[in-house]
Amino acid sequence: MSEKRRDYISWDEYFMGVAALSAMRSKDPNTQVGACIVSNDNKILSMGYNGFPCGCSDDDFPWNRDGDPLNNKYFYTTHSELNAILNYRGGSLEGARLYVTLFPCNECAKAIIQAGIKSIVYDSDKYADTPSVIASKRMLKAAGIAFFKYEHTGREINFSV
Repeated sequence: MSEKRRDYISWDEYFMGVAALSAMRSKDPNTQVGACIVSNDNKILSMGYNGFPCGCSDDDFPWNRDGDPLNNKYFYTTHSELNAILNYRGGSLEGARLYVTLFPCNECAKAIIQAGIKSIVYDSDKYADTPSVIASKRMLKAAGIAFFKYEHTGREINFSV
């Protein structure tokens, strides 16, 4: 009898990979973010990516980052974390874990706290010095939500089998 494979990916690699794959669905020309919410027993509960709400056409709303607030994306887009929370149809997310490709902003932190998610694994923290992320970390710490930087293994994911 042969032994099992030893080079399989870890749960963190798997779920961050799902979050990264979800980010690829975003039509935002500048920033693509994905999220994956997971139960304590490693079951995927929900996924999301940044984009416009259902019924708001990607072609009719602006993708600009600058200019008049009514003519840029910020009033219209939903972040990946909030999308993943809103996409969940199974009841409570109490105790769940969130994998996200970009550290959550203050608005998403509020939703994460209210949803009962207890830990966050994030990849990038490129906005760490912004007021939004500073406030986010302050609230998450106050609410007892742990957050961890994803540890890259250097493994390439190959989609061909």
